[in-house]
Formats: sequence, structure tokens, C-alpha cells
Amino acid sequence: MPRSSHIYSDSIHEAEADPQHRRIAHLDMDAFYASVELLQYPQLRGHPVVVGGRRTNPPVAASDGRLQFGRLGDYTGRGVATTATYEARALGVHSGMGLMTAGRLAPDAVLLPADFDAYRHYSRRFKGAVRTLASTIEDRGIDEIYIDLTCFDEDSAQVAGRIRRAVHDATGLTCSMGVAPNKLLAKIASELDKPNGLTVLGLDDLAGRIWPLAVDRINGIGRKASARLQALGIRTIGELAQADLTLLQREFGSNTATWLHRSAHGRDDRPIVTESEPKSLSRETTFERDLHPREDRALLTAALVGLCERVSADLQGKGYFGRTVGIKLRFEDFQILTREVTLEVPVRQAEVLLSACREGLRRAPLDRRLRLLGVRVGSLVPEHALEAQPAHGFQTELPFEPEAPAGGDEACNAV
Repeated sequence: MPRSSHIYSDSIHEAEADPQHRRIAHLDMDAFYASVELLQYPQLRGHPVVVGGRRTNPPVAASDGRLQFGRLGDYTGRGVATTATYEARALGVHSGMGLMTAGRLAPDAVLLPADFDAYRHYSRRFKGAVRTLASTIEDRGIDEIYIDLTCFDEDSAQVAGRIRRAVHDATGLTCSMGVAPNKLLAKIASELDKPNGLTVLGLDDLAGRIWPLAVDRINGIGRKASARLQALGIRTIGELAQADLTLLQREFGSNTATWLHRSAHGRDDRPIVTESEPKSLSRETTFERDLHPREDRALLTAALVGLCERVSADLQGKGYFGRTVGIKLRFEDFQILTREVTLEVPVRQAEVLLSACREGLRRAPLDRRLRLLGVRVGSLVPEHALEAQPAHGFQTELPFEPEAPAGGDEACNAV
């Protein structure tokens, strides 16, 4: 399964609507973090730029007053890419990639430190601009939202055009939008014409526009599930739609098989959900291959760093702190284990989340290969309810092998 963001909350759902007549938009800001950085450094437009790394140095002024930027190929450390411009993506760099790996692909790319205060500011601005035009919005994180357009009198292209112009006027940034009868198809549509694109789909476009796409274009089918489908000879969404349901049930189980079949036929009755007070927020990633806690320690560390940075960004984008930090492990035998650490004060700094995750890992029996890693922050508190947060120390080395006392392995109890 894929990298994902989950928000659990008390919810208010929109009124039931005929699925044939619903109009749901998915708005996704284009390379959001990188685009915000380019507002500050417009001289970098058109160049490969990567944002990430906890110890990345900011640009410095040279003797002639011009800024000197760090070079990706010069980076050393365990940091991961938070985002990259489309020019860097064309060179193979993507979010979640270790910066040293990215440096081998794009050594001359500019490397910038993340500025989460700026990203949160622009997140609020673009969402505020949308709310001046639409009232039913589902917040999916710092850079994307769903919008219910069903009640608008204008056609989909017109209202989406007004929303996109409002976002640009408020932020100077571009976004891509997809409009479709449900959230599943709207999400796919928003990715078909990036950046700064608009795609409107109807159910009658399913065969011509959706079925030729690879199965992993369905949100929820990650690399591992895609590989299992390919092993069955199923590569496109159309082939998945025509697949025998019994075959899918044998491979994935009844519930997942039903979801795969429905998704391939463009069926999705999930409502737009407007959160009142989120209870927790999480990110997780499933690996392309099962990773060993010792042999693949560097890869696991980079993955955990990236998850903590993304959860931190989501917390800042939504305006929350959290007191409970949890780690989720799914082993090669599909057994799931979780560990939680409760902090004295609510936090959201990525480095503090890392430190808390490290404490959770100390209490986990890391004796099997891992297929999934996740980070969750709960007991959320709105930022307006807090005063200035105290500083926290942290360690950047994350031991994926338990630190054993002399004479044997540390004993750990599973949940």
C-alpha cells in the first residue's frame, strides 16, 4: 500500500446526493513546498531545486551581495527530500528520497532547508481563498483539499477556473484540479495535467481516460500491491476492471478485492468530510521490499525521518500540536505492532517526533523484516490554545536495531 495521510476526527458529512450528479473537485497545489521557496528565491525558477534535510544550510550572501546556494551533491547526512521542483523530478528526485541518493542523480541541483512556517502561511492563504467561493471543503493536509461543487450553477470548468484564479491571486502559486463525480476519480483527474492543469471527468470518460492508466494511479494501490497485480497479468485499471473477482479474492482477500473491483469501475460513495477537531494524524509507507532492521538500517532511518517531517508539516498546516507520538510496524508476516510515547507538552517539531519514535522503537522487538512503517501523532491541541513551546533535545541517529544490554538482546513485549 502507498504512502498516505490519515486524519481521524468527529465529522460532518454533506447531504446525500445522487452519485450521477455529484461534482467533487480535488485541488492539489503544484510542488507546494518548492513553489513557496521559489517565491522567496525567484532566481531559481527553471532550475532543479530540492527542499529537505534537517541540517541543510540556508543561502548566504557573497561579497557582491548575491546569494550562494547549497549544492545537493555536496550534502552528507541522513536527511530526506521533502519536495522537489519539476525540473528536479525530471532527473529522478522525488519526495522521501534520501538526499545523498538524490545527490547522485542531480548533483548540481540547489538544496534548500525546509521553511515550515512559510508553508503553513501559504496553506492557510490558499484554503482561505477557496473558502470565499465554496463552503463544503475536506482538508486533506497542507497542500490538498476536496471541494463539493454539486450546488454550483456554473459548469465545472468555469467554477474550477474561478477557484484556481482565486488561489493564484491570494498566493502567487499555481494548483491543479480534477473534477469528477466522486473523490476517487477527482484525485486521479487532478494528476492528469500537472502542473497548473484542470481535468473534468464524467463516468462516460471511464473507458477512454481512466482504464488505460496504470493500476497504481488509483489512490490506495501502492508499489507492492501493483507488483502483485502485475504478477496476475493486471497492469492497467481497465484490466483490473475486467479481472475475475474470485481471482482477486484469492490474492487479496474479500474486502480488498471488492474495493479494487469497485475502484476500477470508478465507484466511490465516500462523502466530503469537514473535520471539526481532528483526533490524530498519521503517515505511513509500505516498502518495495521487506527491509531488515539491521541490514537495511540506513533505509529505514531515512524512511522514518521522512515520515516525521511530513507529519510535522501536516500538523503545522492544520494548526495543531500533539502529545502522543506512535510508531507502527508491519512485519513480513503481516503482524502489526504499535508503540506510543506520551510527552509532557504538545509538540510538532519533526526532530522531537523523531526522538519520541526512537523511544518507541526501544520497546519494539525488531527481529523480523519490516514491510510497513508508520508515524502517528494523537492527543491533538490547537495551536491557539498553547503558549510558546519549550525547546527539546533530540538524537538524530535512529537505532532500528534495539540497543541490547551486555550479554543478550533486550526483552520486549508485543502489544
